Amino acid sequence: MAKRTGARAASNLLNVKAEVVWFCVPDSAIEPTARLLATQVDWKGRVALHSSGALSSDELDSLRRRGASVASAHPFMTFVRGSQPTLARVPFAIEGDASAVRVARRMVRDLGGQSYTIRTEHKAAYHAWGTFASPLLTALLATTEQVAAIAGVQRTVAVRRMMPILLQTLANYAAFGAPGAFSGPLVRGDAETVVRHLQVLTEVPAAREVYLSLGRAALKYLPTKNKSALKRLLDES
Repeated sequence: MAKRTGARAASNLLNVKAEVVWFCVPDSAIEPTARLLATQVDWKGRVALHSSGALSSDELDSLRRRGASVASAHPFMTFVRGSQPTLARVPFAIEGDASAVRVARRMVRDLGGQSYTIRTEHKAAYHAWGTFASPLLTALLATTEQVAAIAGVQRTVAVRRMMPILLQTLANYAAFGAPGAFSGPLVRGDAETVVRHLQVLTEVPAAREVYLSLGRAALKYLPTKNKSALKRLLDES
């Protein structure tokens, strides 16, 4: 796949006078595609960028050795089929060669985004952060649908009924931060309710594991009452 992608890119680039080439391919294809293109295109004076959140600009090192200035520029945004997210005010994490970074920052500004510098060694953690903020949040929402099902609520109905509380939770988080947005039985120290939750969630073992993991995280990072009893309950369940 990477070879075919690279071959198409090479044939398209041979007669192109563009000063900037932005690689928008899967992470695993960045380095092999760049290596394939390195000897087929004149890279002197060009800027090469890639959009990986987890990988650094070193994936384009084969082009750097051929005279290109390289950088990575990753938008902290989710893109799925059928959606059209705006890039206005979207933060882009950028690192790489100084001249390529300047070009990337200018492009981000023209797109309406906001750029900032990220250290190469922080990219994997940065991408994990983004994964928590969107894909794993979506996985959590999918899990809530399974819990709704054992409460007798169909998925489409559950989605509709959840939207008000989801939107208000995000609004609270934006306004008050995680501690101020936290509510429910853990913040009240209501161990009896937690026991009831864990009992009914035996019907959905995967959701029960998520509940336990997030409950432990809440005890560590968020304000809770009756902390020692709740910790013992979660650890022993």
